[in-house]
Amino acid sequence: MSRYTADSRDKVRDVVDMLAVVGAKVELSRKGVDSYFGCCPFHDERTPSFHVRPDEKHYHCFGCSESGDPFDFVMQTEGLDFKGALESLADRFGVKLETEEESPEAAATRARRERLYSLLARVTTYYERYLWEASEAAPAREYLLGRGLKEEILREFRVGYAPQSWDRIVVASRQAGYSNDELLAAGVAQPKRDKPAEMLDRFRARIMFPTSDARGRVIGFGARTMGGEDRGPKYLNSNEGDLYHKRSVLYGISVARPVAAKAGRMVLAEGYTDVIALHQAGVRNAVGIMGTSLTKEQVSELVRSVTVLDLCLDADNAGQEAMVRAASLCADSGLELRVVPLPPGADPADLIDSDGAQALMDRIATSVPYVVFEVRRILERADLASAEGKDRAIAELRPALDPVPASVLRDELVRKIAGTLELSEVRLLALLGEPSAAGAAPYGQRQVYSGSDHGSRPQARPVVVRGPQHERDFLAICVAAPEAGAAVLKRIDTDQLLTNEVMRRAARHLAEHLPNTGVEPSADDPELLVTLTDLVDRAGRGRSVSADEVEHARLVLERDRLELEKKHLQGRGGAGAFKVSAELHVVKEALRAIVARIERPI
Repeated sequence: MSRYTADSRDKVRDVVDMLAVVGAKVELSRKGVDSYFGCCPFHDERTPSFHVRPDEKHYHCFGCSESGDPFDFVMQTEGLDFKGALESLADRFGVKLETEEESPEAAATRARRERLYSLLARVTTYYERYLWEASEAAPAREYLLGRGLKEEILREFRVGYAPQSWDRIVVASRQAGYSNDELLAAGVAQPKRDKPAEMLDRFRARIMFPTSDARGRVIGFGARTMGGEDRGPKYLNSNEGDLYHKRSVLYGISVARPVAAKAGRMVLAEGYTDVIALHQAGVRNAVGIMGTSLTKEQVSELVRSVTVLDLCLDADNAGQEAMVRAASLCADSGLELRVVPLPPGADPADLIDSDGAQALMDRIATSVPYVVFEVRRILERADLASAEGKDRAIAELRPALDPVPASVLRDELVRKIAGTLELSEVRLLALLGEPSAAGAAPYGQRQVYSGSDHGSRPQARPVVVRGPQHERDFLAICVAAPEAGAAVLKRIDTDQLLTNEVMRRAARHLAEHLPNTGVEPSADDPELLVTLTDLVDRAGRGRSVSADEVEHARLVLERDRLELEKKHLQGRGGAGAFKVSAELHVVKEALRAIVARIERPI
């Protein structure tokens, strides 16, 4: 791939109007010579601390320390990489970018692509004007407006209409100097069946939905017929070509991406009118998947901008199956998948039309983790009248629950499943293959938590204790280094640092009694007795532990807590995420310093 010259990059930077670039996202007020202030777009604030120096082409926030030049600002606010930001600014300010050591073949390819972009832009403009000005397009206008879509939003998405004529686009494009080969490559024409050397318009008597890349350049069309079955399929897309690749297209990406990048989340719908209706309703981070199947190429595009994906797909069988496929594709992508609950049989546009925009926005605001949707789906489809049906449901539920860590959400799901299947929670956990303290071996068969020498304990069945691995490790290390462990446990906020309730009780007991490990808890809490026995056993298996290792274990928990908090805040719009990121950075630096000390050779 060719690279742009440094001179081109410098030219773009020189001509950029910094006030215009930043002012599109931030309301700025002048506070002196070459000095403007506004509220930071990267964190929530009431008092403006975001400083812009237009002459220097530089910005800096005194609240969150974000700073950079025009390229940094576009990358941050629009979710683009440097190349995309450079190209976007060059387009906006009329700079022709030059490439380094471009071969004749590469130059020809680039020139061809630019001509195709230009052709598609001309055709899009023609379709737009025809929709709003031609009497032939009146039924299309009535259909679109009848679906509750307003002219303003339809114009923003450049919706148009292709005339019924056989060759209107072909003739006009040929007159403008475009060849048959270019018309075919752009996907706006097709050969005549009986005379392949002659071209016909590919789209006729159809509502035209232009599809664009992340920079807003039209790369193809989706077209809805206004006629009967003799007019062909209900929807017809551009054919695969130099620019258009359906598997990579996300409808509305150029409009949605800046908003989604800032919020850290994207709303995914199925069709063109669903996306337009969502944007009209104020959901400006919505895109469409051009059908019901999310692809790995689309996932790759999404992960560049967001960490949370809200599935707002039609509430029918096809939509539900699409969510299952989406979950499979997103499993290893890093995207947090959530589901927007829609009424049975409804799509987003229908809901807006029947109940209003706020009804849909309320549902998006209360989206649920994908696992909640999956559990509901399995239980709704299960045969609950027979033992075999319940067994099949449990077999399906097991892999759905496996990725969910110990949490309130997991406990609620277990309660719901147990209630639906008419099982006790202990019995359900056993059938799912999960250990449960309440359902394990009698306490008399376990090792006793006491102050006896670690090496002389009687052999017994291993104690199985539920709780996050890092939390068990931390408490076991505190027991292994009781002096340092006691000091750390006395200064931490147990409820904040630990997520598992029994681990919290164990931490409070150890904080009170370490370095003495001979004090047993109340007989009213056998689960705590089992947990403490397990911790002492773990502590006695290894070598001696240093104070640095105790602190390292604590910092690991602190890191995990902050990462979860950051992800949660980003999923709720990003408010406060920067402060947590700063705390997380400090913790990671402390971890690196401790690791360096621990691993330093003697």
